[in-house]
Amino acid sequence: MVSSRPFALDAVGAGLAIRAAAPELSRVLAAGGSAPLAVVQAPPGSGKTTLVPPLLSEHLRSVPGHPPGRVVVTQPRRVAVRAAARRLAALDGSPIGQRVGYAVRGERRTSAQALVEFCTPGLLLRRLLGDPDLPGVGAVVLDEVHERDLDTDLLLGLLGEVRELREDLALVAMSATIDAPAFARLLGGGEPAPIVASPAVQHPLRIDYAPAAGPRTSDRGVERAFLDHVAGVAARAARAADESDKSVDALVFLPGAWEVGHVAARLRSDLGGEADVLELHSRRPAAEQDDAIAGRHPGGRPRIVVATAIAESSLTVPGVGLVIDACLAREPRRDATRDMSGLVTVAASRAAMDQRAGRAARLGPGRAIRCIDERAHAAAPAAPRSQLSTADLTGAALTLAVWGAPGGRGLRLPEPVPAAAMAEAVSVLRRLGAVDAAGRATELGRRLAEIPADPRLARALVDGARLARAHAGPAPARLAAEIVALIAGDLRAPGADLAGRWRQLRSGTGPEERRWRTEADRLERLERREPIEPPRVQAPPAGAAAATASPGMIVALAHPDRIARLVAAPGTYLLASGTRAALPPGSPLTGEPWLAVAEAARASGRSAAGTGAVIRAAAPIEADDLLVAAAHLRSTRVDVVVEQGRVRARETTRLGAIELATTPVPASLDGARRAILAALADSGPALFDPSREDEQWRRRLAFLHRHLGPPWPAVDAAGLVATADTWLEPHLRSLAGGRALRRVDLGAALRSLLPWPEASRLEELAPERLRVPSGSRCRVDYPDDAVDPDARPVVAVKLQECFGLTTTPTLANGRVRVLFHLLSPAGRPLAVTDDLAAFWAGPYAGVRAENRGRYPKHPWPEDPASHRPTGLTNRRLGER
Repeated sequence: MVSSRPFALDAVGAGLAIRAAAPELSRVLAAGGSAPLAVVQAPPGSGKTTLVPPLLSEHLRSVPGHPPGRVVVTQPRRVAVRAAARRLAALDGSPIGQRVGYAVRGERRTSAQALVEFCTPGLLLRRLLGDPDLPGVGAVVLDEVHERDLDTDLLLGLLGEVRELREDLALVAMSATIDAPAFARLLGGGEPAPIVASPAVQHPLRIDYAPAAGPRTSDRGVERAFLDHVAGVAARAARAADESDKSVDALVFLPGAWEVGHVAARLRSDLGGEADVLELHSRRPAAEQDDAIAGRHPGGRPRIVVATAIAESSLTVPGVGLVIDACLAREPRRDATRDMSGLVTVAASRAAMDQRAGRAARLGPGRAIRCIDERAHAAAPAAPRSQLSTADLTGAALTLAVWGAPGGRGLRLPEPVPAAAMAEAVSVLRRLGAVDAAGRATELGRRLAEIPADPRLARALVDGARLARAHAGPAPARLAAEIVALIAGDLRAPGADLAGRWRQLRSGTGPEERRWRTEADRLERLERREPIEPPRVQAPPAGAAAATASPGMIVALAHPDRIARLVAAPGTYLLASGTRAALPPGSPLTGEPWLAVAEAARASGRSAAGTGAVIRAAAPIEADDLLVAAAHLRSTRVDVVVEQGRVRARETTRLGAIELATTPVPASLDGARRAILAALADSGPALFDPSREDEQWRRRLAFLHRHLGPPWPAVDAAGLVATADTWLEPHLRSLAGGRALRRVDLGAALRSLLPWPEASRLEELAPERLRVPSGSRCRVDYPDDAVDPDARPVVAVKLQECFGLTTTPTLANGRVRVLFHLLSPAGRPLAVTDDLAAFWAGPYAGVRAENRGRYPKHPWPEDPASHRPTGLTNRRLGER
């Protein structure tokens, strides 16, 4: 039953800038009949979240024959959901939950009579997956679509399909920026949806710049010195504002909860009792959040609200006339290379900075101070990147699979789904058993989608609880819900000690501990439903102890690829995924041999110990437990390699990239062959450390192959690999048994490659030695083709032994001239030539003139052609 009393729209819209656009919106809704479609564009603080839902509700009630239906409004943040519902209920004069309600994770205040219900996009997604008809819902309002929240983007696509089946479902998208035409085209499909724009209230806004002397961020995150600078700017500006106007409150924007706490503490210290300093972010208790956005009490002190981006567009903080902006933002990022995802600190976009500054001039003249210089503002990105393009898509992939659109196929989304990121996400879901080979959701996948957590955590909840219950009874099964609630709740673990943080939460009684217990209770109830299939965890290996229920075990079930082993003191770990990461300095986990890592992030400098990543949250895990949690990553293989000139084989057991054990084993013939050929391809024939004679033999064959071609064999690395069955096979068994490769007679082995009958001409075509006129048989030095393919065979000989030789010898059927290195009587080089006739006719005269005095005992005739060739001195030559 839906309440019959209408909303008093005049009272609800009193004083709101959006009220000026109400007539146009009513006209657009009326033109749309029972299923109107519209995009509302209005700046932050205009009141669109307050007025549009009741106006839409009244329109639906006015359509003849239209069944009564609730207006569901999504807000990306839980605190904004509660604040919007409470404000509208207060303006309506009804108790919260009666006519205006809200629902967020772990908290629901609504009733069957509610006309308007606020909720998070994720909650509405799960409702859609449970019942796509959305019974009892007449309209959906997607607020803050410009923020490009991942769940909101998915809702745009899913609701577009729902409207094709439900002709009575109204849909309104609301944006605080000028990108409304893009959303209008998306919602309208063929014809863009009507746009209703509400002009901004123009109050004077002064923008100043106050950059810090040092950098804003480093590898450790946001610099403390910069945060102190922001606090100092805020304190000075707040004092100055209070002197001129006692009614002005200040709003300070920072990227995250830790930075908010640091700056708030500095402000309290600097200002003492001059102002009330309040913190506004999602980790604060609901009562404190409500107090921060309630405005100053009558007669109260000036207020400084230190907030995250939650106050950028989702919430309006009353009384703000001064904004101090750190100009930083947190955005999700996915590092596919290291298999890591999380929030990173980046420069805020110009659009975000403009929205933040606008908060100061919503009610009157205001001032905004940006803690950067104007050049940094100009260099900032125009708009923030969408979560669809940057975030881990595993949860989104499961939602799309359950919906029946694997990978987003067929859906109209604000932008194409990144193919690589989606493929990676689907691969994760397959390993979890959540989708089949075609990407369709399994029954298990549908159940995991009902659990409000990352699918990996959801599967760890199911597996961990059942495993604990099987071995230790119902009490330890609660552990899985507690650890999943801890990880999903993004509760910081000091020193990365997740188990230590869990013990603190169990013994604490504060608001944070109560919220954690409430979430753990809810997860435990979800887990206790009848399971669909047995857990994926396998029995421990033979001889191993039964798995124990521990925080590390639950984390390992969620992220088996992040099981990590200590590889370097004091705290460097190798993850099963192959990534290296380090514990933060001083972590209580330092020295633990095994960790299950819940969160790791890219980092540099001292915190990452040179690994490129730092562990943010982890828990110790026993060796037997990790073999259960990550049994599918365990593998055993025999690696055969050539080391120190011998074939060696080792049997290695691994957990992903982590080596668990290695044992020497005999090499198989196939393994030895693959190892030798791989090493041969890499090192070439030098692998066998051949003798000079064997190497020259190989080079003679290579020379003939290069200049004459087949049938002379190729005996370079590639050629030897190709013909290994012929020359290597006779030696393979002894080499596999450990015989040194240098013991192979390479020359004899390669003789098996000689072609017949051509082999009989080897000495003719590529002789080992060449006879010179003196009668000496000089070695022909054949070049190494791998070093210089254009080099020619060389004969090094004393010049006097070549007297009378005017025709240069050739090899390979006359195709290649021998290159002569003509030497002095002492063996020093005098000339290099491949044209002996030209040498005797020309350069010889100069060589003779320069050396006859140096070597007077040896012949240096003017006419070398008529002199007897000799290697002897003049005296010994005369004696003969």
